[in-house]
Amino acid sequence: MAKAFIFPGQGAQFPGMGKELYDNVPVARELFEQANDILGFRITDIMFGGTPEELKQTAVTQPAVFLHSVIMAKALGADFRPDMAAGHSLGEFSALVAAGALGFEDGLKLVAIRAKAMQKACEITPSTMAAVLALDDARVEEICAATPGVVVAANYNCPGQLVISGTIEAIDAACEAMKAAGAKRALRLPVGGAFHSPLMEPARVELAAAIAAAPFRESLCPIYQNVDAKPYTDPAQIRENLIAQLTSPVRWTQAVRNMVADGADEFTELGPGTVLAGLVSKIAPGVQVSSKQTI
Repeated sequence: MAKAFIFPGQGAQFPGMGKELYDNVPVARELFEQANDILGFRITDIMFGGTPEELKQTAVTQPAVFLHSVIMAKALGADFRPDMAAGHSLGEFSALVAAGALGFEDGLKLVAIRAKAMQKACEITPSTMAAVLALDDARVEEICAATPGVVVAANYNCPGQLVISGTIEAIDAACEAMKAAGAKRALRLPVGGAFHSPLMEPARVELAAAIAAAPFRESLCPIYQNVDAKPYTDPAQIRENLIAQLTSPVRWTQAVRNMVADGADEFTELGPGTVLAGLVSKIAPGVQVSSKQTI
C-alpha cells in the first residue's frame, strides 16, 4: 500500500501560521529567513503577526501557504517518504518542490510571480468565484454552459461541492439558476477574482515564460496534477500541465480517486489548515487521513 502527501492552496492561511516551526525547528528557521531574502520583504512578520486582512492579499497568501507546506515537508526529514503527492491549485507547486521536481528558491520565485500575475489579471475584469453545494457535477456544468458570459466549473473539490468561476454578473446569474435546479447552496466566495477560468489567461501567459525557464527535474514520486488528475514525473509534462493549470479546473475529486485506485491508503496534509484532509475523507471514506502543521 502507499502513502500520499497532499498540499493545500490559497484560503488555508491563518494568522500565526508556521510560527511553531520557526521557533522550534532550526532547518525551518533557516528556510523562512532565506524566503524573506528571496521575496525582498519579511513575509514571516505577516505570517506570524499579521491580520487576516494582510494575509489575504494574493501576493502574500500564496507564498505564505507554499512556505508553510514545503518547510513542513523539509522539517519531517526522513519521515517525508511519499509514494505519491498532489496539491490543490497553488499546492501543486508545494508538492513539486517537496518531491524534488523543483528547488526551494526556484519554486518560491515561481509562486511569487504567479501571485502577482493573478492579482493583475483580477484587476482587468471584475470577477469572482462561488461554491455550489449538493448539486450533481454534470448539472453544474450544464448551467454554466447555458449562462451568458464567462462562468465555468473551476474546482471539483469533493462529491457535492464544486466551485464555479467567472465574471460577477455571470456568477450571480448562474448561482440563481443553481438554486432553482436544487442546489442546497450557491454563494459567492470572498476571493479577488476568477481563478481557474479563461479570465486568468493574462496570468497564464506571464507565468508560462517563468515556468519554461525554471530548472525542473524528475520528481521523487508521481505528482497527480490538477489539469487531468493523472500522475507525472517527467519535467516536460509537468511544465506543460502547470502552465495550463491557471485557466483549467482543479480536478481534486478525480485526483484523490486516482491515487486511491493506484494504492494510496494513507493521506497526510502538510501545511496550514485541514481542508484537504476533510475533502479526502468525503471522497474516499475508507482511507486513513491526517494533517500536520508543525513537528
